[in-house]
Amino acid sequence: MKQLSDADHDKVSTAIAAAEANSDGEIVAVTTPISDPYHDVALHWALIPLFAVLAWAAWRPTALVWWYDFFLGGWQPDPPLGQLLTLLLVFAALKFTVALLILRWMPLRLALTPGATKQRRVRRRAIAVFKAAAERRTIGRTGILIYLSMAERRAEIVADEAIAKVTDAGTWGDAMEALLIEVKQDRVAEGMVAAIGEVGKVLAEHFPRSVTDTNEIPDKLIEL
Repeated sequence: MKQLSDADHDKVSTAIAAAEANSDGEIVAVTTPISDPYHDVALHWALIPLFAVLAWAAWRPTALVWWYDFFLGGWQPDPPLGQLLTLLLVFAALKFTVALLILRWMPLRLALTPGATKQRRVRRRAIAVFKAAAERRTIGRTGILIYLSMAERRAEIVADEAIAKVTDAGTWGDAMEALLIEVKQDRVAEGMVAAIGEVGKVLAEHFPRSVTDTNEIPDKLIEL
């Protein structure tokens, strides 16, 4: 994800201030390049060539003997089982290591990660960020997080207790749509501004601004 400019940050800050002007709600906007390294996904995929080598050796044990003779130059007595198994272990470890090295390339790792796994990891990270940045940081429990994870191309909206009581996941459909339409065109700041505007409408409806309202969370875009 490219670094957002100062102008982009100013756009988002202005949008947050405008949305909060009509509500007691506090909006936190966060973007991140990726929500999880998916190391376990790489390990799972790397096991496939490892087991493939074992299956190959079980299917064609004579091929293992051929490779043994190839490496030792032939004209050798029949190899003992221990040496054949050692060669098999080397092959399996080599395949596993090469697969892991290939899967260090994150675009491939992400392409091989199931969509449901990405969704869970993004949601989990969004909740963790929400707990650190917004949860219980407002008197009325009216904090809300708009979280965008660029590598997974997914977003989450997480709301504090008071907001969660009067809304559900469907409430934020317009905000999510407005955000993703712009992000797909590589207009991250504009997407955040659009989403903030939609979230602000919901907050103004359920939590209109009171005379005692103060700005409890800074109006800024956070890049992790």
